[in-house]
Amino acid sequence: MRFLGKYSVKPMLALFVLGLVMAGAVTAMAAEVSPKIKTAMAAMKDEAAKLGAPKSDGSSLSFGATKINDNFELVDALKAKFGCTATFFMKKGDAFVRVSTNVMKEGKRAVGTPLDPSGPAIAAIRQGKAYYGIVDILGKLYDTGYEPIKNAGGEIVGVYYIGYLME
Repeated sequence: MRFLGKYSVKPMLALFVLGLVMAGAVTAMAAEVSPKIKTAMAAMKDEAAKLGAPKSDGSSLSFGATKINDNFELVDALKAKFGCTATFFMKKGDAFVRVSTNVMKEGKRAVGTPLDPSGPAIAAIRQGKAYYGIVDILGKLYDTGYEPIKNAGGEIVGVYYIGYLME
């Protein structure tokens, strides 16, 4: 059957089907969460929970009596133990801003930088869901996990983040 000039329908159909198969494979791979991300995320949440319930007063994020803003003990311990990047984001209006992180920007901690307002992670967080997948963070690709931090009333007050630089 030749109605596309010199191009045959069979090869074009084969390429289309191959594209669908490859897209499905990539989606399936992205859906698999790395065990190292799961382990580091569980440790982050467990260690934060040991400090107490999360809360935010609009200017600081705390777990129990421990203020997280500019407190790098937990994120640095996670990096030392798991080799990951880790961040606590605090909700500020509609945005989420890094208040404790071991993610570096120009040789300094990226404190004060926002979670990408148009990225897939923030879309999931705003729905109260976790996001796991590949994300561009300050110009570099990371395999990541993001989970909402909810206060005692169930309101989202921040975000847990774990990531590994892709090489």
